[in-house]
Parts: sequence; C-alpha cells; structure tokens
Amino acid sequence: MAAFPSIIIILLFFNLNLLSSAYLLVHHLNHNDHNYHHSRPILQANNSGCSLFMGSWVHDDSYPVYDSSACPVIDPDFNCQMYGRPDSDYLKYRWQPANCELPRFNGLQFLEKMKGKTVMFVGDSLGRNQWESLICLTWSSVPRVATQVIRAYPLSTFKFLDYDVTLSYYKAQYLVDIDNVGGRRVLKLEDISENARAWTGVDVLVFNTGHWWSHTGATQGWDVMESGGSMYQDMDRMVAMETAVRTWGRWVDKNIDTTKTRVFFQSFSPTHYNPSEWSGSANTKSCYGETAPVSASVFSGVYPNEMKVVDAVLKEMQTPVYLLDITTLSAMRKDAHPSIYSGDTSTGQKSNPNGTPDCTHWCLPGLPDTWNQLFYTALFF
Repeated sequence: MAAFPSIIIILLFFNLNLLSSAYLLVHHLNHNDHNYHHSRPILQANNSGCSLFMGSWVHDDSYPVYDSSACPVIDPDFNCQMYGRPDSDYLKYRWQPANCELPRFNGLQFLEKMKGKTVMFVGDSLGRNQWESLICLTWSSVPRVATQVIRAYPLSTFKFLDYDVTLSYYKAQYLVDIDNVGGRRVLKLEDISENARAWTGVDVLVFNTGHWWSHTGATQGWDVMESGGSMYQDMDRMVAMETAVRTWGRWVDKNIDTTKTRVFFQSFSPTHYNPSEWSGSANTKSCYGETAPVSASVFSGVYPNEMKVVDAVLKEMQTPVYLLDITTLSAMRKDAHPSIYSGDTSTGQKSNPNGTPDCTHWCLPGLPDTWNQLFYTALFF
C-alpha cells in the first residue's frame, strides 16, 4: 500500500504534462494558422511530425555552447556574466520541440555550407542580439580561423576569412527609411529604397521589427511620419507599422530572386515587464530576480499585436518568406534577460533594479542561441 500514493503522484504529473502540451498546441494553432508561401522544415521522430516552435524548455548541463569571455563580439548590454549576474542556471536550458530532437548547432558545418555567402540581419537591436549570438556560436567551433570585424552605422560585419563567410547586421528598426528634412526626422512609411541598397545581393536575409513602433517621447526615433504624400505628427502605431511592413513586403516581392536569396522574418521578441503574464508573486515587479523559465501550466500565451501585423502581410506576399516563430518559446524565458546585469549604467539599473531593468534584450550566451539553432535547422534540414 505504501507505493499507492507514489503511483497517484506519477499519474498527476503525467496528466499535468499532457495539459501543458495541449495548451501550447491550442495556443499555437489559434494564433499561428499561417497560410504563407513557405514550408517549415518537418523533422521526423518515431514517424511523427515535428513542429519546431512548439515544445518545452529542458534543463541540460551540456549548455551553454560557449563562454561569454571567449567570444570577441558580445556587447556590454548583453554580457550578463561579465556584469555580475550571480546565477547561471538560465544558461542551461535547451529547447525541446514536440516529438523530435532539434539538431545541435555545428559551427564548422555552418561555415562549410555557407562558404562564399553573406547572412544579414536587418532590424532593431534584437537583430543585433541574434547577430552576435550567431558569431559566438560559429566562432566557438573554429576559434583559430582568421576573422575581420567592422563596427559601423548602420552596417556592421564579421567575416570568417578562411571560409569567405560574412555575417552582417544592418540597423533599420522600422525597416523603412528615415530622412532628415529641414532638421526633422521623417519616417517614410512607404519608402524603403535607401535602406534596401545595403540588402541587394545578400544570400540570406533575416528581418525583424516591432519594438520601436511603441516608443514615444525621447526614445521615439522620428519627428513626423510621411504616408500617402501627407505628414503626420502621429497615428495609430500598429497602422503605421502595418504600412511599413507592407512597404517591405512589396520590396521583397519585386526585388528578391528566390533562386539566389532566402528570406526569413524573425517574429516579435517578447518582453517581461508585466509579471501578471506569468503569474508573478506580489513582490515581483519585472524580470529582475527571475531565474527560471515560465512553467507551461501557468503561461498566459499573450499574442502580440505586432505579430498580427506581420502575419497579415506575410499571408499576402508572393515571395516565400520563412517565419522564425520564436515569440511563444521566448515568452516562456522570463529568466533570460540582462535585467540589471549589463554594461549599460546610464539608467541607474544597479541602484533601482525594480525601476529600470532591461527586460527586452537577452543575455549572451542565452536565448538568442536557440533562435540561431532554429535558424540553422531551417537553413539546412
């Protein structure tokens, strides 16, 4: 009879896991009923289909793949271990898709397959986060190869010279152009020609946008918007974003030769400033102090309006665009942000951790490494 309670506990645990998996499946289907002109890679395991973006986070002591001190490009904003983060469990989580295994990133294979080619991330600082992660992941496999790095604005590049592989980041937080007209920054919602010059001829393009569309006041990146030949002091931000993303979509449809260039769109990277999204305690103010992922059983699964905009545009495009759908899996990682552990001291993070933590970007090593593992899988499998 002593074993009876243990059996009950095991059955309850099994049922809770089933409920958590079922919740994620329903959430994914409700919000990601995409009908795009791309096919997601399907990996087979026990003859069952695998959706890369549904699954759970699993503790794995073989992670992280690299050490922050051994990578030459991590910005202070993302270098959490260097700037005093006391815990390290957030480094040891592996994304486990439902019903299959995700291929482990192989930097040498990546370089060999991409020999002579350029990968460019285009967008805001979340794209820079991912760019630096890809460099670190690749560098960790071939630390002795000749490299060249050029940091500039808006284009930065890192070259693996022995393989003639270039990894670039182009800052264009709105994707469309911003022109200086009469001393005012004009966000041109229907013009992308200036930015797009840098993208022409690139072999693999990874775009993202979203966060800057909600910025106001001193953090706003423009003074007026231009659309349809008229100037606006402001407008509904999601309307503005949709106009800009449609401009991007028209450019892709008109200019991308799919026999030479592959196009990816990175879905919206979630923030963790609102503890109600993960049932935080009464003392929880933000991501500060969070050391473990959100449990699937309490995950609220809020789908950002920014992704609804992207979804609408991608459905109407003619060019195959692969959606790297990292929103839900990233929303579960409330523990993976820099919080107060970054080189950015301008906002007084250390003195007021609950007031100004960075719950937008991600530590490196960390979550963006999984984004790139998924990107790697989409490229080659």
